[in-house]
Amino acid sequence: MLIGRRAGLRSPTPHRLHRRRALPVVLATVLATMVAACSGATTNDAVGSSTAAGPERGQIETIARDAMSKYNLKSLIVRVTTDGQDTYTGALGESMTGVPATTDMQVRNGFVAYTYLTTMLLQFVDQKKIDMDDPLSKYLPDLPQASAVTIKMLANSTSGYADYVYQPAVTDGIYLNPFRQWTTDELITIGTSAPPTFPPGTNWAYAHTNYAILGKVLAKVGGKPLGELMSEYIFGPMGLRNTHGSDTPQIPEPVLHTFSSERRTTLGVPPDKPFYEESTFWNPSWTTPEGASQTSDVTDLTTSIQAVGEGTLLSPESHRAQVDPNLVGFGHKAPDCAACAENTSEHSFGLAVVLQGPWITGNKMYAGSGAIVGYLPASKLAIAVVTSYQPAGFDDQGDVEDAGAAILSTLSKALAPDSPIPG
Repeated sequence: MLIGRRAGLRSPTPHRLHRRRALPVVLATVLATMVAACSGATTNDAVGSSTAAGPERGQIETIARDAMSKYNLKSLIVRVTTDGQDTYTGALGESMTGVPATTDMQVRNGFVAYTYLTTMLLQFVDQKKIDMDDPLSKYLPDLPQASAVTIKMLANSTSGYADYVYQPAVTDGIYLNPFRQWTTDELITIGTSAPPTFPPGTNWAYAHTNYAILGKVLAKVGGKPLGELMSEYIFGPMGLRNTHGSDTPQIPEPVLHTFSSERRTTLGVPPDKPFYEESTFWNPSWTTPEGASQTSDVTDLTTSIQAVGEGTLLSPESHRAQVDPNLVGFGHKAPDCAACAENTSEHSFGLAVVLQGPWITGNKMYAGSGAIVGYLPASKLAIAVVTSYQPAGFDDQGDVEDAGAAILSTLSKALAPDSPIPG
């Protein structure tokens, strides 16, 4: 995660810590050595597995190659599907020196797991196991403001709970010891012990605290550990064959290795000294509730965003609750709330999905690695973009700009010129 500029709703990036002195983002959301998936062959220059024909394939490849140099990418993996059928899948660059990136490599999926949490929640709603207007006190009565916060407020980030990510205990701890194992209970305690950002239901601000709490609620309602519920309600029904949960830093092979300069300032490394370290196995336990820390590949990323975009696992009513722009016009900037923002028709928040015009999106930026997904329902077009960065991608403070959103936007303009991602 990175710590950095908090720009409000337009660029929400869960699982992204930016240095607090620059107070940063909220939420948000292609290609390495293009892999010849059929044969398993991969080279740093070759375009690999792709069924796209003619101009469309050429457009995607040009965008990918341009992005590699423009954003100082070490690797870029992309997949495009239309109505679930492979349009293009390819990879550029390297996982490690001399090791080409391939399209089957596993990456942490970050915020996508939060989308799975709200999908599971709405399945429970459809099964009459829980109501969105239930007070939190019905499930976790000992939490502060539990009687005033509803389940819906957790899901759409309007509870007012402070984001534990930006509390000193977490921001300092993550960079001083990136291998530390955090528990969900201690993260919730840190978030709920901080002063509330606003009274429940009166504003909007993305906060990881909401989803840590929601994970606890879902485990209680489902009567099983969250990881087991993920397999039962999400991985199996969505057909996710290459998505894995683990409460340790373990990543199944093949792994896309990632590197970062984010700890430069914390460790006091001067700007004129090279600093670039492997971050692949930094402990992600602070990013999600226990049972929701996951890895995935680019194929499952497109599969799942289409399932969410189509409401495959939900009733029509619950599907609308998740992906309709119900918060447009709600929320406002506030002097003491850097994350507070107004939801607009171009950028709004659903239930752990980011709505950008007609697109349903979500992304993560963590430990020098980005992953972003987007789905355009009208065209049944799904796109997933995975990135890692060269040393030159990090500035003198160790920060990196997440290129995934820009690449996704460029791809949307090429593939859906009548309905591109706004901005």
